[in-house]
Amino acid sequence: MQHPEVVLDNCDAVYDFYRDHRQNRLKAWGAYAVLARRYRPRIGYAPGAREGLRELISQGRPLLISINHLSQQDPYTVAAAAWRSGLRPVIGRARVLAKDELFIDPEQRRKVDMMGGIPVFRGKDHGLRAVNAAGQRMIDICAERMARGDAVAVFPEGTCNDVDPTQVQAVGSGIGHIAFRAMKLGARPALVSMGLSYGPRADPTVEPTVDEAKSASFYFGPPVPELPARPAEIARLVRDHLQLALDGAVAAY
Repeated sequence: MQHPEVVLDNCDAVYDFYRDHRQNRLKAWGAYAVLARRYRPRIGYAPGAREGLRELISQGRPLLISINHLSQQDPYTVAAAAWRSGLRPVIGRARVLAKDELFIDPEQRRKVDMMGGIPVFRGKDHGLRAVNAAGQRMIDICAERMARGDAVAVFPEGTCNDVDPTQVQAVGSGIGHIAFRAMKLGARPALVSMGLSYGPRADPTVEPTVDEAKSASFYFGPPVPELPARPAEIARLVRDHLQLALDGAVAAY
């Protein structure tokens, strides 16, 4: 299938494409390994988290991976952390939600596609009313991918946190709807929370440089194998568990 142009007016064709798109898994592994060598993230786990993650993956459970969002470097450091952590087995079978502007430049799009990206048209960029239909399609596509066994990785704050890097900001309901609709399709998604810290920031509005993003601290909270029944309850659970994971990442930096 030909790659459709990722623009809001073309969202139906975009999501038809990403419903079934598969990256080359060997190339994805290679790219994640290169990023791991470049960024050298440090990985920590809450008690029992490593074993719980391993068990969920061995059972073939689809993972809903939640990560706090601090900078434009995050997709690269998170990929590096995936390679160095218990998430390595799901590389190539994970979808990563990414803002639509990352799909504009052909070379950058090639990289984002190779890493499993699915475009998100954000209300802050296009207007809430304009993106409503596209957002519903995106949620449906993510739910379908999870029902087929894929992991889905989300930055649930929706935008970079330039307020306080030690505190998770408001979590939208989208992540709850993804899990809810996946469950409606018969999937049993499990929540995996990854806290990310680049260390103390004198000014949280200034993003870390590439060099400052190296050796980031990641911390996995205990996986949650059974989720609540309602999207709003899932979103609240996501925020609470993500804050605990972030606390661990900050403490371990």
